[in-house]
Amino acid sequence: MLHILALLQDNAANSGTGQGLGLIGAGLAAGLAVLGAGLGIGRIGGSATEGMARQPENTARIQTAMIIAAALIEGVALFVAVIAFLIQGKINF
Repeated sequence: MLHILALLQDNAANSGTGQGLGLIGAGLAAGLAVLGAGLGIGRIGGSATEGMARQPENTARIQTAMIIAAALIEGVALFVAVIAFLIQGKINF
Protein backbone atom coordinates (compact mmCIF):
# COMPACT_ATOMS: atom_id res chain seq x y z
CA MET A 1 0.00 0.00 0.00
CA LEU A 2 2.80 2.40 0.80
CA HIS A 3 4.40 1.74 -2.57
CA ILE A 4 1.22 2.82 -4.36
CA LEU A 5 1.05 5.99 -2.26
CA ALA A 6 4.66 6.80 -3.11
CA LEU A 7 3.95 6.32 -6.82
CA LEU A 8 0.92 8.60 -6.64
CA GLN A 9 2.87 11.30 -4.83
CA ASP A 10 5.71 11.05 -7.34
CA ASN A 11 3.26 11.35 -10.24
CA ALA A 12 1.60 14.40 -8.69
CA ALA A 13 4.94 16.07 -8.03
CA ASN A 14 6.16 15.51 -11.60
CA SER A 15 3.00 16.61 -13.37
CA GLY A 16 2.64 19.88 -11.49
CA THR A 17 -1.16 19.93 -11.56
CA GLY A 18 -1.98 16.51 -10.17
CA GLN A 19 -3.54 15.17 -13.36
CA GLY A 20 -3.17 11.55 -12.31
CA LEU A 21 -4.80 12.16 -8.95
CA GLY A 22 -7.76 13.87 -10.62
CA LEU A 23 -8.34 10.87 -12.86
CA ILE A 24 -8.03 8.50 -9.92
CA GLY A 25 -10.52 10.61 -7.95
CA ALA A 26 -12.99 10.62 -10.83
CA GLY A 27 -12.69 6.85 -11.18
CA LEU A 28 -13.19 6.31 -7.47
CA ALA A 29 -16.24 8.60 -7.45
CA ALA A 30 -17.87 6.73 -10.32
CA GLY A 31 -17.06 3.35 -8.74
CA LEU A 32 -18.41 4.32 -5.34
CA ALA A 33 -21.58 5.70 -6.93
CA VAL A 34 -22.23 2.41 -8.70
CA LEU A 35 -21.43 0.42 -5.56
CA GLY A 36 -23.71 2.56 -3.40
CA ALA A 37 -26.56 2.41 -5.89
CA GLY A 38 -26.27 -1.36 -6.15
CA LEU A 39 -26.31 -1.80 -2.39
CA GLY A 40 -29.21 0.62 -1.97
CA ILE A 41 -31.39 -0.95 -4.62
CA GLY A 42 -30.59 -4.42 -3.32
CA ARG A 43 -31.61 -3.41 0.16
CA ILE A 44 -34.82 -1.83 -1.12
CA GLY A 45 -35.68 -4.96 -3.09
CA GLY A 46 -35.02 -7.25 -0.14
CA SER A 47 -37.05 -5.13 2.24
CA ALA A 48 -39.90 -4.84 -0.23
CA THR A 49 -39.98 -8.58 -0.76
CA GLU A 50 -40.06 -9.14 2.97
CA GLY A 51 -42.84 -6.57 3.37
CA MET A 52 -44.89 -8.21 0.62
CA ALA A 53 -44.46 -11.60 2.27
CA ARG A 54 -45.66 -10.23 5.60
CA GLN A 55 -48.59 -8.21 4.21
CA PRO A 56 -49.68 -9.49 0.79
CA GLU A 57 -52.67 -7.14 0.74
CA ASN A 58 -50.32 -4.12 0.53
CA THR A 59 -48.25 -5.44 -2.37
CA ALA A 60 -49.24 -2.66 -4.79
CA ARG A 61 -48.38 0.12 -2.31
CA ILE A 62 -45.06 -1.50 -1.43
CA GLN A 63 -44.13 -1.95 -5.10
CA THR A 64 -44.94 1.68 -5.87
CA ALA A 65 -42.81 2.94 -2.99
CA MET A 66 -39.99 0.57 -3.98
CA ILE A 67 -39.95 1.77 -7.59
CA ILE A 68 -39.94 5.44 -6.55
CA ALA A 69 -37.09 4.89 -4.09
CA ALA A 70 -35.07 2.90 -6.64
CA ALA A 71 -35.54 5.65 -9.23
CA LEU A 72 -34.30 8.28 -6.76
CA ILE A 73 -31.20 6.20 -5.98
CA GLU A 74 -30.50 5.71 -9.68
CA GLY A 75 -30.84 9.45 -10.22
CA VAL A 76 -28.24 10.20 -7.57
CA ALA A 77 -25.88 7.58 -9.01
CA LEU A 78 -26.28 9.05 -12.48
CA PHE A 79 -25.61 12.54 -11.11
CA VAL A 80 -22.37 11.37 -9.48
CA ALA A 81 -21.30 9.60 -12.68
CA VAL A 82 -21.85 12.81 -14.67
CA ILE A 83 -19.81 14.79 -12.14
CA ALA A 84 -17.01 12.20 -12.42
CA PHE A 85 -16.98 12.59 -16.20
CA LEU A 86 -16.89 16.36 -15.82
CA ILE A 87 -13.90 16.04 -13.49
CA GLN A 88 -12.14 13.99 -16.14
CA GLY A 89 -12.84 16.66 -18.75
CA LYS A 90 -11.32 19.45 -16.63
CA ILE A 91 -7.89 17.83 -16.67
CA ASN A 92 -5.48 18.94 -19.42
CA PHE A 93 -3.39 16.23 -21.03
